[in-house]
Amino acid sequence: MLEHGIWIAFGLTLIAGLSTGIGSLIALIFKQTNTKFLCASLGFSAGVMLYVSFMEILPTAKEDLSLILGAKTGMLSLLISFFGGIALITLIDFLIPKTNNPHELQGVEDMKQSGQSKMQHKSLHRIGIIMAMSVAIHNFPEGIAVFSSSLNGFSIAIPITIAIAIHNIPEGIAVSVPIYYATGNKKKAFWLSFLSGLSEPLGAVIAYLFLMQFWTPLINGIVLTAVAGIMVYISLDELLPTAEKYGEHHISISGLIAGMIVMALSLFFL
Repeated sequence: MLEHGIWIAFGLTLIAGLSTGIGSLIALIFKQTNTKFLCASLGFSAGVMLYVSFMEILPTAKEDLSLILGAKTGMLSLLISFFGGIALITLIDFLIPKTNNPHELQGVEDMKQSGQSKMQHKSLHRIGIIMAMSVAIHNFPEGIAVFSSSLNGFSIAIPITIAIAIHNIPEGIAVSVPIYYATGNKKKAFWLSFLSGLSEPLGAVIAYLFLMQFWTPLINGIVLTAVAGIMVYISLDELLPTAEKYGEHHISISGLIAGMIVMALSLFFL
């Protein structure tokens, strides 16, 4: 990829990661979470990720790997890479305690609680710090996903960037709510949430430094297939369950279908 394309790939990863700051602003500015909009948006993101994974990335990767390795070995490589991506993101989720998982539901209304003791405030502050670290760890492979998808064309990378950016908004809320409530400091809550998203561009930098020098059509097919596995896991384990918690079942499913339609049309016309 040309140098300007590399910089665009880094820029897309930065946009996706720093959208945690949008979630933080929602928590700090608005008095109530717009649950229906957030529910539809999360469903939309899941639709984009699922469609592009199964209808674009996997068929292309299968064709490329089969040409390089042969039909049978290529298919085996596809399966190992796909489920390897799922295993990686599952391991990251497993290592993060459930109570500190950034995908445990938080809302703007959670900052309105009162009557907490000093000890409880201290506990909330600790939870917020751990939450920020959890978001950073969890977003690292997503940065690799956005960056590596950008190497295969921006018609795929841009929708993925938008989808992951939307997916990061609830994470920003999850970080800023306990930090703000424990300290009363809006700036600290915002900046911790904002900075936790920097692990995504960091993931892109690591991918660039350690993968680009070995980048071949074979590595491209394997990495892209693993990315598809990561995105399928995120959609099924995080986006759709969170959408269900934030709003109504039919709203999340409507958002999912809308995401698939938009993705299908964008790939058809681009």
